[in-house]
Amino acid sequence: MKLERLLSIIILLLNRRMVQAKELAERFEVSVRTIYRDIETINGAGIPIVTYQGTNGGIGLAEGYRLDRNMLTNDELAAIVTALRSISSSYGNEKHQRLMEKIHSVVPPADSEAFQRKLGRVLIDYSPWDGNEQLRPKLQLLEKAVDYCLIAEFVYSNADGEMSHRIVEPHRLILKGKQWYLQAYCLEKEQFRLFKLKRMKDLEIVPEKTFTSRELPVQARTSDPSSSEPSRATQISLCFQAEARHLAEEWFGIEALCPVDDGSWLVKKAYPENEWLYRFILGLGHHVEVLEPPHLREIIADRAEQIAKKYRKEKPT
Repeated sequence: MKLERLLSIIILLLNRRMVQAKELAERFEVSVRTIYRDIETINGAGIPIVTYQGTNGGIGLAEGYRLDRNMLTNDELAAIVTALRSISSSYGNEKHQRLMEKIHSVVPPADSEAFQRKLGRVLIDYSPWDGNEQLRPKLQLLEKAVDYCLIAEFVYSNADGEMSHRIVEPHRLILKGKQWYLQAYCLEKEQFRLFKLKRMKDLEIVPEKTFTSRELPVQARTSDPSSSEPSRATQISLCFQAEARHLAEEWFGIEALCPVDDGSWLVKKAYPENEWLYRFILGLGHHVEVLEPPHLREIIADRAEQIAKKYRKEKPT
């Protein structure tokens, strides 16, 4: 992804006087145009990179510039490796591993043991318990689509279970709440949307179809998936029985719980009202009761009754 590619380019240019854009593009499996955009980003961060013209030309650091090793402390380098290792648990590839190896190489041998202890202080694992085998191919395809500005097509199931064929311009991948999303411009809706990768199937990228990146509108720059999924927000009140306090704390946090005189716990939250909300409430089990709003109580009661009927109906003799 872009962060590790930028760091890799910087480290490479520190060790080599000059490198051609085509070589960088082949090394990182992106287009030459993407490499030049990366160079602009690095320049904007205050590291002067210049382009030399001619037969022996290429890209290099400005004459006399040197990135001091002390610019990054061991704690800062350990933080970078920890972040890369964490993201690799959900989205791992060889590029992550190569970058972590390069960062390890700049740590002095005398500090190696202490550096390893720093890496062991925190482990963040985003991978699901049931593995990530089906998700990884989608991530790899979509990363290629973002880097090369390629049109993507897929069948999508929304929160209400409605299926539709989508043709989109992929702009970026977002990891939010252990879930991967694609932020893309939907050609049918003519606006930016967020698509959950788990709801995609038959994903394909079209090599012969490219697009010009659009500037994200203000409302699409947030990493909050719910902000790009239009839905009405509903203020709900949930009452948890005393013995289900741990369940309320797990889902909402201890600060969200209000004690009630009978020993139960009250939680008030606003959620977009859709199929996900109904399934979520039903999944909390029989220790939870919806108090408000009345129409949501009726919906949950009706669905719970339908579930009960399925289990109570007589088996055929």
